[in-house]
Amino acid sequence: MNFKKEPFFDGNSEWEDLGNGVSRQFVGYNSQVMMVIVKFEKDAIGTLHQHFHSQITYFASGKFEVTVDGETKILQKGDGFFAQPNIFHGVKCLEAGQLIDSFTPFREDFLKD
Repeated sequence: MNFKKEPFFDGNSEWEDLGNGVSRQFVGYNSQVMMVIVKFEKDAIGTLHQHFHSQITYFASGKFEVTVDGETKILQKGDGFFAQPNIFHGVKCLEAGQLIDSFTPFREDFLKD
């Protein structure tokens, strides 16, 4: 496994285009934790999904309709949510913005082989 070992993040890391108006940038990770910036264009969707990781998301900018465990709210800059393992969650971007996602353990499925 190739972990990101640089101690600093300067914002110039490569963005990975995930399609449909969503892209991500890795801040840092090891086997215990991962932080990712996710950029959404207006009307882009983070499909309702679940995974075994704990996830904390902070809204750095934009406005989103967010569903966590069947409850839906409008969240924007300065807001956040916590998704327990295996809880369904997803977002719809109402105004273009960026989320900061933290996962534990790291999302091995995000890494290219």
